[in-house]
Amino acid sequence: MFIDKVAWLLLRDGCVLGARSRGEDVYFLPGGKREPGESDLDTLVREVAEELAVDIVTGTARHSGTVEAPAHGRADGVVRMSCYTADYEGELTASSEVAELRWLTHADRHLVSTAGGLVLDELRERGLLR
Repeated sequence: MFIDKVAWLLLRDGCVLGARSRGEDVYFLPGGKREPGESDLDTLVREVAEELAVDIVTGTARHSGTVEAPAHGRADGVVRMSCYTADYEGELTASSEVAELRWLTHADRHLVSTAGGLVLDELRERGLLR
């Protein structure tokens, strides 16, 4: 099973924003699965609004990289996650599906999915994550 996802990298003070869904044991990067016909930007805007009640400023969105890794909790799944930075408008608010928001550093790598861990590694290598 192949899972196509888009993720938002919100970086602040050497940390990246993570979210934990209700009933899940790991943090993920805000974003989600693409719906049929959606572009990366369409997916990013929709998912971030649904999860965090903020609006992505579309003109500021920049592709930061793409990772592929085994999908969390699926023995036969592979996730491809296209990551973007972007400014936003509004106040970050966890939706009903999000149990907790947390600013993550590389030391929190054990708290994220395999794909998320690869992103944290890359951010640290670039000097963007402490």
